[in-house]
Amino acid sequence: MCEHCGCRAVEPIAQLMDEHYEMLDVSGRIRTLLVAGDLAGASTTLTELGRRLGPHAVREERGVFAALREQGDFAAEVLDLEADHRAFDEILAGLDPTAPEFEQRVRTFLADLSLHIDRENLGVFPVTVVTLDDDGWETVARAHADDPADTPVTR
Repeated sequence: MCEHCGCRAVEPIAQLMDEHYEMLDVSGRIRTLLVAGDLAGASTTLTELGRRLGPHAVREERGVFAALREQGDFAAEVLDLEADHRAFDEILAGLDPTAPEFEQRVRTFLADLSLHIDRENLGVFPVTVVTLDDDGWETVARAHADDPADTPVTR
């Protein structure tokens, strides 16, 4: 992951990136479980990943994404990333460890999640750091101060 642009020096961005690293670590554990043939373990660990992904996506959508949208910046990319969040929710909800396609669907999901994280870490986050104005950073700060579990987002 990128570390050279300086965006990790901005606390809300660093928090989101740290959460990305944690989700990638969990993804690695899931891949290891799949290789070992432990589909039940992979399913349980996917649930853990989903518990991390949900609040993270809410913070992004209410913070960075909302701020960029309010400024009129990178609207198409933000819409695509939000669509990914909805798709991830649907995929996770529909995974059945007893289905013959479970392993392949999980591998595809994890690859898509990794690509999504790269698009945020290497694209949207650096752009956010250099383009957001004070109002935008207030939006980001509010999103990070709120507990996403208290106020579910409609996606």
